[in-house]
Amino acid sequence: MTDLALPTARYRLLAGRILPGLALAAAVIASLYLGKYPVSPVDLARLLLDRLTGRASLQDPTLAAILLNIRLPRVLAAVLVGATLAAAGSAFQGLFRNPLVSPDILGVSAGAGAGAVAAILLGWPMPAIETAAFAGGLLAVTVAFAAARLMRRGDPALVLVLAGIALDKLLMAGTTLMKLKADPYSQLPTITYWLLGGLNGTGWNDLLGAAPPAAVGLLLLLALRWRLSVISLGEEEARALGIETHRLRLILVLAATLMTAAAVALAGPVGWVGLLVPHAARLLVGPDFRRLLPAAALLGGGFVTLMDGLARVAGPTELPLGLYTALVGAPFFLWLLASTRRGW
Repeated sequence: MTDLALPTARYRLLAGRILPGLALAAAVIASLYLGKYPVSPVDLARLLLDRLTGRASLQDPTLAAILLNIRLPRVLAAVLVGATLAAAGSAFQGLFRNPLVSPDILGVSAGAGAGAVAAILLGWPMPAIETAAFAGGLLAVTVAFAAARLMRRGDPALVLVLAGIALDKLLMAGTTLMKLKADPYSQLPTITYWLLGGLNGTGWNDLLGAAPPAAVGLLLLLALRWRLSVISLGEEEARALGIETHRLRLILVLAATLMTAAAVALAGPVGWVGLLVPHAARLLVGPDFRRLLPAAALLGGGFVTLMDGLARVAGPTELPLGLYTALVGAPFFLWLLASTRRGW
């Protein structure tokens, strides 16, 4: 490495560690500020400081209610959804050694969607719908694992992916059938809106219900991220280095599935985050998962938070979050594909 390349690599590593955190902080501040009820940064800082110190707030009660009961839990939910989907996408791309893999590759999003749609058809309340979505996502991946275990031929990772793809299509067909059976005036609009993804109406109870499984999955991935770097080299290389690949793959898939199911149960299927953000993080910090996973989680949280803020203010009525992530994510992904095609 030349003398000129050394500072360049050092600056790139420093930027990769600082920029994701700055991007997340900027997105959170902007999302708390944006909305139909504008809030100045000064009022926001004073209100949060008063709450943290326990002093009586002199702010407008309406402003305090909007920030603390509506906007703040929604922003934190957007951070959670983006961070978990991006980290899960990074893990799956490394685990299956495929840059086009996303967190729903094993049918977790389709399973969560089927569970939520079934709960809506049964007339269950929103907490029960979120629980059904979470259980449906976990059940789908369990079935995919069981189907892959029955087929003991070929590459285990490839067999698992193929089983997940087949299950994903089957569950999507089941969801379509349930939509055809839904009441077109009361149930079908709710189903359609949920399947587009969004955080409208998210409160503290929703956030607290999704946070524990998402945190458990994220902590597991962060603790095993160096092993993920090893297994991403291939089965034979990982075994030569003393890694028990079957057990490690199971733990990584379960951790990523737990995170994805929690995110989908909270916000519905939000596309492009788990596919796009890992590539952007890889451009910043490189392929080493010790740096890639934290960077992807921070960038994913910032991306979804920014898109959710845009969904709240871009038009006279709020559109689903999934539409904005697709409208922004697809062109940006094509640009990434064009600019890094040789490396892929």
